[in-house]
Amino acid sequence: MERGTKTIALNKKARHDYFVEETYEAGIELYGTEVKSLRAGQVNLRDSWCDIANGELFVRQMHISPYEKGNIFNRDPLRARRLLMHKREILALFGKMQQQGYTLIPLSLYFKNARVKVQLGLCKGKHLYDKRQDIARRDAKRDIDRAMKQRM
Repeated sequence: MERGTKTIALNKKARHDYFVEETYEAGIELYGTEVKSLRAGQVNLRDSWCDIANGELFVRQMHISPYEKGNIFNRDPLRARRLLMHKREILALFGKMQQQGYTLIPLSLYFKNARVKVQLGLCKGKHLYDKRQDIARRDAKRDIDRAMKQRM
């Protein structure tokens, strides 16, 4: 029996601040109390980012709140967590990140078949005028949808 996916957290700020060129899926190495905290939805992806060190992929600044019944088994909420990908995928990402302006940002965190997965985006930073264009485009679409709804 196949189980679906359940979204734990989204990083909405990432799509506002970056152009997402490509997306990847990775597993994440967690401890038991961290998984219990994720099931309760106590995670913040807002300022998190990924880097590659010694051929391994890590997510930094992802805040998973301590599990309230975890006592001594709780870990540091901001510790670096290893992401699980194939070596050739990590090396390909490393090559792309060496190009100017690219960074790796976690876009979402979700359960897939009872395992925690992270959706990573290979991103390029937006300028202020790009953000303004996105906001103007979104407002125009909202106005068009509102006018169409009133017309019907």
